[in-house]
Amino acid sequence: MCGLAGILSWERPIEPDAVHAMTARLTHRGPDADGFIQRDAIALGHRRLSVIDVSAANNQPLQDHAGVLTIAFNGEIYNYRELRRELIARGGQFRTHGDTEVILEAYKAWGTGCLDRFNGMFAFALWDAPRRRLLLARDRLGEKPLFFVHLPDGGLLFASEPHALRAHPACPTAVDPIGLAHYLMLNYSLGAHSLQQGIERLPPGHFMCCEQGRVPRPEAYWDLASIYRAKRSFASEAAAADELLALIDDAVRLRLVSDVPLGAFLSGGVDSSAVAASMARVLPHEQVHTFSMGFGIASFDEVEQARAVAGALGLDHQDQVATAETAQTIAAIRWAAREPLADSSTIPTYLLAAFARQSVTVALSGDGADECFAGYETYAADRLHRALSWIPAGMARAGYRVADALLPVSFSKVSWDYKLRHFLAGLHLDGARAHASWRDILSRDERREMMQPAWRDLFDESTADPFSAFAPHVAAVKTCHPVDQAGYVDIKTWLADDILVKVDRSTMAHSLEARAPLLDHRLVEFAAALPVHWKLKGWRKKYLLRESLRGRLPGGVLDGSKRGFNAPISQWLNGALRDFARDTLASPRLHEWVRPQAIDALYRDHAAQRRDHGLKLYGLLCLALWLDHP
Repeated sequence: MCGLAGILSWERPIEPDAVHAMTARLTHRGPDADGFIQRDAIALGHRRLSVIDVSAANNQPLQDHAGVLTIAFNGEIYNYRELRRELIARGGQFRTHGDTEVILEAYKAWGTGCLDRFNGMFAFALWDAPRRRLLLARDRLGEKPLFFVHLPDGGLLFASEPHALRAHPACPTAVDPIGLAHYLMLNYSLGAHSLQQGIERLPPGHFMCCEQGRVPRPEAYWDLASIYRAKRSFASEAAAADELLALIDDAVRLRLVSDVPLGAFLSGGVDSSAVAASMARVLPHEQVHTFSMGFGIASFDEVEQARAVAGALGLDHQDQVATAETAQTIAAIRWAAREPLADSSTIPTYLLAAFARQSVTVALSGDGADECFAGYETYAADRLHRALSWIPAGMARAGYRVADALLPVSFSKVSWDYKLRHFLAGLHLDGARAHASWRDILSRDERREMMQPAWRDLFDESTADPFSAFAPHVAAVKTCHPVDQAGYVDIKTWLADDILVKVDRSTMAHSLEARAPLLDHRLVEFAAALPVHWKLKGWRKKYLLRESLRGRLPGGVLDGSKRGFNAPISQWLNGALRDFARDTLASPRLHEWVRPQAIDALYRDHAAQRRDHGLKLYGLLCLALWLDHP
C-alpha cells in the first residue's frame, strides 16, 4: 500500500520541489521508500509501503524495461502472478517479481482494457511517453482513493489524499458549497465532490485519459448495474451456496499473498468470521492472527463475540479495550483524514489499526458483505415501508410527530427508539427516498436553519433536492427489485464514500494495508446476479451467505443479529468529550457557516437527553476541526 502524487503540465515547467512537498504529506501511507521521476510534461512522486517483493527493484515510480512507460501505483493486483504468466507467453518482459510491473506490461498488451483483467484494489497514474498520455485509474469499488485538480493549461494535479494536493500553490482553498451540503446531510462528502472547490475524486470503476488539447473526463470501465438487471439462474439454492463459498475461499486465498506479516480484523459477526474461517483453511490455524477492539460498554462491545469465534476456529487472537483519551484520538483522526469524515466507527477502526500494526503489516477485513447481500437493518425496514405504503403522507407525518414526542431517548448503539424515529420520519416518502433518508444526519430544513443567513440561498440553489446525488444510481437500476436498488445505491454511495474512505484513512494512518476479500469483484457480481429472496428471505438478512457457512461457523454467529462497529459518541459528548466538543464547536471558522445559536440549541437538547443529537454534533465537531486546520 502506498501514496502517489504528481503534476501534469503541458505549458509551464514543473517545479520538482512542489511534487516533493506533495509526496512528503503521504509519508504515513508509505514509510519504506520515497521516489520521484520527471519526464517531459509529467512529474511523479511516490511513497512505498513494501508488501509484495519488498526489494528496492520495486520502488516507484517504476518504468518498464524499455523506459517508455512510467507508473506510480497504490494498491495490490491480487491475480498478478496469473497475468504475469499470460503476458510472458505473449512476449512480455519483466525485471521484477512484483505486481507493479505487471500493470505496465498489461497496459502494453491490452491498453485500457487491462483494467478489466485486474482483480485488486488500486489507484495509479501511468505516463505513456510515446502517446504523451497520462492514464489515471481507480479500482471497481473504490478501495483506493485518487483526487485531482484541473490546471488552467489543461494539466492536472493528482494525489492519493486531498491534503497532498493542498501542498501545491495552484490547489484551490475555497469551501465547496455542494460538498459541504452533502457533508452536513450525511457526515461525509459524496461522489466526485470534496469539501474544497476544485478538488475532485475519480469515481470508482473509472479511468481518465489526459492528452494535450483535450478536456479529460472520467470514463467507466465496469458496469455493475447491468449485472443487477441480468439475474442468473441456479440449479438449486445449495448449488448457489456452494459456488458462493468457493468464491469466498478463492478471494481470501488471493489476498493472502504477502511478503510481510498478515492478519485479520475480527468482530465476531458473520462477515469477518467468514474471512477468518477461510484464512484458516489455507494457513495453519495458529498462523491466523486476528484482532478486535472494544469500548467496555455492553451495547457497543464485540470483544466477547470475537473471542468466541477465534476460540471455535482455533485462531491466534488479540483484543484491546480502548483506553486512549478520546479527544486526542479524534484530533489524531482529523490529522489522518485531512478532510472531515464523521462516521463514529472511524474511531474504533483507527484504534484497531494502530493495535494490529504492532503485529502485522496487512490485515483482512469483512467489509462489503452488508451492501452486497442485504445485511443492514435498513433493507428489512424498506420491506416494512413498502407494506405500509398505503398510509397517506399526512397521516404518516402526524404519526412521526406523535412518536417523536412520546418515545424515550436512549444513547445505546442504534437503539430501537432511534430506528423507529428514523423509520417514521421517512414513511411519507417513496421507497428510494425513504431508503436514502436512513443516511440523513441533518435534514434539508435543519441544514437551512443551521446555516448563517449569507449562505442559505447559496445552499438552496446548489442542493434544491438532497436526493439528487442518489437519483442517478437509482435510475441505473430502476427496473430492479427495491432491495437490489437499495443495495446498488449503498455500494455507490455509502460504501464508496464513507466505509472504504474510513478504512483507507484509518489503516494508512498507521502504515497498515487493509484488504477486503468480500469486495472481490467476482463476489460482488455474484451477489448482484442473485435472486433477491436469497439475500433477504422474509426478514432474514444475508440469507444465502449465512447458509453457505453452515458447518464452518458456530450457529450463534450465523443466526445472530448485526451489531455494527459504532463508537459511543452520544455518551461521550455528555461525558469524556464534553469540554473538548464545546471548545471545538466555538470555532469562529465554523461560525462563518453555521449559526452558534443553532449549535447551542442542539447541545442543550442532547445534554438533557431530550434528543440524541450525537451524530449531528460529532459531524459539526469534525467540520470545525477541518476548517481550523485544513
